[in-house]
Amino acid sequence: MEKSETFENLKCWQLAYTLKKELKIKVLPQIPNSEKYDLKSQLLRAARSVTANIAEGWGRFHYLDSNKFYYNARGSISEILDHLIVAKDENYISNETYLHFREMVLESLKVLNGFIYYLKKENSNNKNP
Repeated sequence: MEKSETFENLKCWQLAYTLKKELKIKVLPQIPNSEKYDLKSQLLRAARSVTANIAEGWGRFHYLDSNKFYYNARGSISEILDHLIVAKDENYISNETYLHFREMVLESLKVLNGFIYYLKKENSNNKNP
């Protein structure tokens, strides 16, 4: 696998970007304004953090420097799932909506984990002559 021309070509970024867009359209409007500075803000910030950290990691030169951003993105993806559970528990979103987004979150996490594993393997291969 060659380094992509831009982070936008990374499958993990594309999935996170789609998740972020769909959350903004289908979930955030269902959360009441009383949660504007709490759940609504935290969910949006977590979604933005995933794509931003993947982009920043891609832009770093050294593997270990990049990796910490990918791990931050992974943490933010997990945070999104937690916020979705709260939204479901508070009856802001339906169980069906929750399950749809849970699937998207888990797919994003799986692909990001695969990317992290790939980079780790490539880095260890480059150290062995």
